This record gives sequence, structure tokens and C-alpha cells, in this order.
Amino acid sequence: MFNNKSILITGGTGSFGKQFTKTILERYDPKKVIIFSRDELKQFEMSQIYNQNCMRYFIGDVRDRDRLTMAMRGVDYVIHAAALKQVPAAEYNPMECIKTNVYGAENVIHAALANKVQKVIALSTDKAANPINLYGASKLASDKLFIAANNIAGQDPTRFSVVRYGNVVGSRGSVVPFFNKLIAEGCEHLPITDPRMTRFWITLQQGVDFVLKNFERMQGGELFVPKIPSIRVVDLATAMAPDLPQKTIGIRPGEKLHEVMCPGDDSHLTLEFGDHYVIRPTIQYVYHVDFNVNKLGEKGLAVEQEFEYHSGRNPHFLTIEEIKEINHIAGIE
Repeated sequence: MFNNKSILITGGTGSFGKQFTKTILERYDPKKVIIFSRDELKQFEMSQIYNQNCMRYFIGDVRDRDRLTMAMRGVDYVIHAAALKQVPAAEYNPMECIKTNVYGAENVIHAALANKVQKVIALSTDKAANPINLYGASKLASDKLFIAANNIAGQDPTRFSVVRYGNVVGSRGSVVPFFNKLIAEGCEHLPITDPRMTRFWITLQQGVDFVLKNFERMQGGELFVPKIPSIRVVDLATAMAPDLPQKTIGIRPGEKLHEVMCPGDDSHLTLEFGDHYVIRPTIQYVYHVDFNVNKLGEKGLAVEQEFEYHSGRNPHFLTIEEIKEINHIAGIE
């Protein structure tokens, strides 16, 4: 579905944007791939790797609606990956987080509607489910904006959905590069915030593949959640440095012991498919959508009441050996 199509990625020089671009260029023959982001140096560096004729590099900020509207002219599909993601930075600079993550989401929606973009998928995070920090709260607000945007579109062709997933192996700002740095510097121990801590775990390529598949599945209004394994942070530390002791340092501000991707309070809205869940909208649309059957003909079933997709109660935990293997696949030793 991406052959001869124009695709725009906000925040396109980030980890996801680079992997998404690599995958699209390998698997399809797109008309245009537009990288929309603020940092000219990152764009220059990315253009040294991806310089095919279809590539376009637009300097711009999602806070700038006019620039977004111009960049989306003739675009078929949009992936909204731009966000301020650092939890401590968001707590210290709350309005900056809100301007990018909430007002920026609104601007993406308006630009997509103005240009009659076919489909938009916004990337979310497990931190948006029952949020306890501003980053998570801002992404929850963003999710709600994108889901409600389908009503604004009405009978117009533009449709909006959201993809929510957990920690990405080795992405910037994650614990893996932090541990790697400490190990390379010859640290005497690895700091563990709490030995009980768990996280959902997904590779960058798995995240990209999930987003690509959901462009085919989506009808507009779905919040897609992949079925992925969990890890124990102590097992991650053991996998990366089996000979190093671990030191408990306490949970940081805005951090949870476990993450949730499908909250129990949304169980009446949650459908289970073969390899993913869908959380249906809380609002009624002006048109009918049967979320039980997606565009690929896959059928979902209602989950039990109070069902919660919780990293600490996940039926699938990675072993230490499996963590090592995934780290190797992700290029992390």
C-alpha cells in the first residue's frame, strides 16, 4: 500500500523515523518520504545515509501549524513520532512538553485535515496509560486528540489511529545505552532503581512492522497495542553484565514499578486479536465503525471485565538468554 505513495514522518530523524525510513525504502517504492523535524544537523547526517530521489528533508517544528500544513501537501500517510520524551525534562519544563506533545498533536491533526491526508498514525507510549508524570499525561491528551479527530473529519477521507507500545530496545534515552556507557567506563556496579521493576520490551524493527501493519488494519479511532514480552530490569542488568554487582538506588521521580498498556478501566472497550489488542474509542462517531473486524478481516473478541495488560503480570517474560539474543539482534552487546 506504500508503493507510489507520499509519506511524512514528524520527528523523522529519531530512532523510529530512521528505522521506518530504512524499512520503507527496502520493501516499497514510495513516491516521497518526507522527514519533518527541527534539527538541521540530524537531517544532514540522515541524508548522508538515505539520499534516494524520493527522500525529502523539511526543517520544521510541530508547534508551527503553517509549516506542517505546507509540508503535508500531497501527502497520503503521516506517522506522528515527534515528541518531548524525557520524563525529568518534562517535569522541569512543563509548558514546553505541552506545547510539543499536545499543541503539536493538534497542529498535525489540522494540517492532515486541511490536506485530506488518507491515514495518520500517532505513536504513543505505555506511560500514557494511567499516567503519573507529565510526559505520560501529555501523551494521553495527544491520544485523545487523535481519536476524537475522526469525528472532526466526519465524512472527509482522513482517518486517525494511535499505536501504543513499551520500551524500545536500545532507543535513545532508554536504560540499555545507559548501562552500556557505565560498563564501557568500567563501573563497579550497575544501578537498579528497584529489583521488582518490570517493563514491556520491543525491538525497533518490531515497532516499525507493527505500525506498518496497522496502516492496513485501521478504520480510524483504534488504539493499537501489540502483544509483546516483559523483562525484569535485574535480568537485563545480568544479561548485559553478568559479573557486575547490582545496587538498588530507589525509584526516580515520575517512574513506575510496572507499566500498563491496556488499563483495567478500559477493559469494556478492549478487544483481543491474535497478536495485538485494540482499545475502542470512548466516544461515539458520527458514522458507524465495527471495530470487532478490521480492514484485513481479522476478528477481535472482548476481553474479560477488569482485564489489564500489565508488565508485571504478563504471561510472557524474557529469560536472560533471550534478552541477550534480542540485544544482539538490536546491535547491542
